[in-house]
Amino acid sequence: MRALLASTLFGFAIGASAQQLPIFDAHLHYSHDAWESVPVQDAIAIMRKAGLKRALISSSGDDGQQRLYQAAPDLVIPELRPYRSRGEIGTWFRDESLIPYLEERLSKYRYAGIGEFHLYGADADLPVPRRMVQLAKKHNLFLHAHSDIDAVERLFKQWPQARILWAHSGFERPERVAEMLRKHKNLWCDLAFRTDHASGGKVDPAWRTTFLQFPDRFMVGTDSYVPERWHYIPEHADWSRRWLADLPRDVAERIAWKNGEAIFGSFSQY
Repeated sequence: MRALLASTLFGFAIGASAQQLPIFDAHLHYSHDAWESVPVQDAIAIMRKAGLKRALISSSGDDGQQRLYQAAPDLVIPELRPYRSRGEIGTWFRDESLIPYLEERLSKYRYAGIGEFHLYGADADLPVPRRMVQLAKKHNLFLHAHSDIDAVERLFKQWPQARILWAHSGFERPERVAEMLRKHKNLWCDLAFRTDHASGGKVDPAWRTTFLQFPDRFMVGTDSYVPERWHYIPEHADWSRRWLADLPRDVAERIAWKNGEAIFGSFSQY
């Protein structure tokens, strides 16, 4: 009976500890189609309810996350998305007018990175993405790439010192992700819009191996790619806390928020 009570109390302690874990959400969008249905103050309230410590946020167009940043500079870290509207996802890398747009925004506002952008294979070597990489280099910005392995390799070839946050961990299996992390010391991964790494509060064995090998290279993310996903942020944060509790505490803390803070936390307020 004593052993059962001790085990129960230990379980409660783990659950309470998991609930208290702050979250750095490394993959949020506040795009034009969300501005009316989720007003700025509602968006801020949702993030605070979720227990987010900080959030890396981009927007199509850029005015959305600028409004969030002005309302909550302690919470929001802006990144510049190369989409003026959602419809440019498949065309931006051939659109020469994008470069003046990026230059104008970079001259007006401060950002932690450029992205999230969708870019695959040889398209990474087109003139527009190359110029975007040059702008990131000039302004010392992260690249937040929703890309396959081929495109990530091409980005590093263009700029070997680039710092890349690999959106969704490339939707690759953990073994392939580990190979890329081993090869590129300036590559980090977000886990946005993925559920294969954990189920029922338990971490997948292959992912566990990768997390333990590279505890300083992963971050969680919700990916509010449609307005409705904003209301899922608190639920996703709680789901993340549950599976993170299945990892050693120091690893869980790194993935939950310490990695995000270490990499992006130096972004200061105006």
